[in-house]
Amino acid sequence: MEKNMNFGGAITALKQGKKVTRKGWNGKGMFLWLKQGNTIESSWCKDPMLKSICDANGGKTEGLPTVCMKTADNKVLTGWLASQTDMLSEDWEVVE
Repeated sequence: MEKNMNFGGAITALKQGKKVTRKGWNGKGMFLWLKQGNTIESSWCKDPMLKSICDANGGKTEGLPTVCMKTADNKVLTGWLASQTDMLSEDWEVVE
């Protein structure tokens, strides 16, 4: 397992398809992964706003890549943003 990485190393690992976490995070089992971008089809959409965006764009739109987090209480946060502490930390690790 890769340990003691900086934020740049964590980003590189995400781009390689790996999951990463910080040793300093209090929540057990938390990690990040990179959700790849893809084409979103209107017919797949359960979210009314997303469906309307797809419909207005001919039935589909491009979904951009985003960093997602599995939280300590087993929920998913889409569009995770790093704090300054996260960006400056050197305790990033790859999750096996």
